[in-house]
Amino acid sequence: MQDDLSNSVRQSDVMDAARAQAMQVALGQTPTLKAGDALPPFFHQLYFWTPQPPDALGRDGHPKVGGLIPDMGLARRMWAGGRLKFEAPLRLGADATRLSFCETATHKQGRTGPLAFVTLRHEVWQAGALCLSEWQDLVYREDPTPDAPRPVAPVAATDEDASEQVHFDATLLFRYSALTFNGHRIHYDQPYAKDVEGYDGLVVHGPLLAQHLMLMAERALGPLTQFSFRATAPLTHTEGATLCRKGRSFWVRGPDGRLCMQAEA
Repeated sequence: MQDDLSNSVRQSDVMDAARAQAMQVALGQTPTLKAGDALPPFFHQLYFWTPQPPDALGRDGHPKVGGLIPDMGLARRMWAGGRLKFEAPLRLGADATRLSFCETATHKQGRTGPLAFVTLRHEVWQAGALCLSEWQDLVYREDPTPDAPRPVAPVAATDEDASEQVHFDATLLFRYSALTFNGHRIHYDQPYAKDVEGYDGLVVHGPLLAQHLMLMAERALGPLTQFSFRATAPLTHTEGATLCRKGRSFWVRGPDGRLCMQAEA
């Protein structure tokens, strides 16, 4: 731990097996995980909650910026992607510590207006060993205007070697928000998602799509050492999607053929 700890957030949590089992159930799996088992990849999102009282929340349901995440002056937040390095298994039933740092925060001018990019870095330690390093890429932008052109989504490849169908509904989005203590209203408040942030419906969490891809990658390749992903277009709760794999490349294809997420394992 060589970083400046005065500019970090330190949290401790118990890798509770019951929470991991609840995640298995939400994903349609049999709840088999127990104390001592290795935590599946990306299940650490269920831990290290940062609860805040109502008056400390922003308009969108997230904690107000200005602490670890600087105030970038833009209202809409999106999780644009991330990278993970798996150093050692996290074990259920044991204490763990997460250190969080704001690595970068920059402004840019995009085609549709000003953008801000924030990268957070997290280290998860257990039994004195670094088990996981994670980078989260967040994007902030202005509210859409009624006449603003819709971004054109990239087209997904169709040459996958393997694929799986996945479906989402409001109940799954609510459960995932609850398990990760994510208050972002675009995932459960449809009037807010449509009327304020301009989406067609409730938005499927980017990390939930990444979770599906990581589990698919682990089934195909065995235990993961690294994984990176980037969101490219939103998917809403009424849409099914196709998880695709070709070698170590993975992606999520929407029902109209658009690319919603791409990843490498």
